[in-house]
Amino acid sequence: MPGFLADADLTANPIELRRQQITDYIDLTTSNPTTNGLLFPADILADAAAPYWQTRRYQPNPRGLLPARQAIADYYAQRTPALVLDPAQDIFVTASTSEAYALLFALLTNPGDNVLAPQISYPLFEYLAEMFRIELRSYPLDPQRGWRIDPWQLARLSDERTRAVLIVSPHNPTGMVVKQAIPVLQWLGLPIICDEVFAEMPYTIPHVPPLAALMPQLPIFTLNGISKMFALPDLKLGWAVVNPPARQYTDRLEVLNDTLLGANALTQFMLPTIMHRGHDFVVQQRLVIQKNIATVMNLLADVDCVRVRAPDAGYYLFIEVLTTQDEEAVVLQLLDAGVFVHPGFFFGYDQGCFVVLSCLVAEPRLSLGVQRLIAGLRLIVASDS
Repeated sequence: MPGFLADADLTANPIELRRQQITDYIDLTTSNPTTNGLLFPADILADAAAPYWQTRRYQPNPRGLLPARQAIADYYAQRTPALVLDPAQDIFVTASTSEAYALLFALLTNPGDNVLAPQISYPLFEYLAEMFRIELRSYPLDPQRGWRIDPWQLARLSDERTRAVLIVSPHNPTGMVVKQAIPVLQWLGLPIICDEVFAEMPYTIPHVPPLAALMPQLPIFTLNGISKMFALPDLKLGWAVVNPPARQYTDRLEVLNDTLLGANALTQFMLPTIMHRGHDFVVQQRLVIQKNIATVMNLLADVDCVRVRAPDAGYYLFIEVLTTQDEEAVVLQLLDAGVFVHPGFFFGYDQGCFVVLSCLVAEPRLSLGVQRLIAGLRLIVASDS
């Protein structure tokens, strides 16, 4: 069978099959804010949408509506350090960050090319690579240095068909943030696609710096959207912004975005109001997530069968389980104990035994789930001896 994922095994894995058979468990993997009590204020959304219906005109722009682009530029001007953008030429509004990725893969690669991506990641990159018939080369993150990018590995993996480097900062699910320039990237001179959708969720650091502000000499495409920042995944709006060295690509990127015109006009129209009036919600959401992370870290502090590092940012915890059993067996046993977490191999990591949980889960369900997790893990580790 030719085509997309023709050779992939799409049958349910044993973890999913077991989960379908069990009803009494706490799901510690959920990343949907709308089911965890984090709802963006309805009155702001209503106020943002109301004028649209009175003056409704469909006037698409291949870069996105200018007021929306201006709101995005204003946001980056307030970041630390600031990233100065020209809304007329540096911003492309898309239907989502995933769509922005697809546009950039189409822009930068041809079949047979390769892109460097972090080894610990989510399946989106693999599917995009398959869609565009390119090779995804995974560079490792160093667990001994807080999951930092290993510059030597970047240089080793790059060749004449490498077209871009993907960087996720804050990284999902380790929470690592790139805080300073990476000299090897300058030496490689490749375009960088930087995903910073968790940028408004710092934990151990005061703020997340835009990579494009740390390395202004390199062509960098910065991706973000309203899904995580404002807990509005259902309104479907993202963007890709370019810094001055990346402006060489904007004419072709405009054609690609014009081909899809994925971002709907209503959400673009609403964006300036969401950006202007949504600050208090962003702060509130950040405090909830920080409190949840602290709660889980405190619960795990005296558990000698796990190792966990507080994330720089984000809302996931990447937890090492000190057991000789494999991750699938561990997650299945935890399901039997009444709690569901992701195994590390769901994120492409196959060294040791890791589980992943989301601190977006609302209290008190989060604490109860972690208590079940601890009890289950202690039983699992006890059975090792």
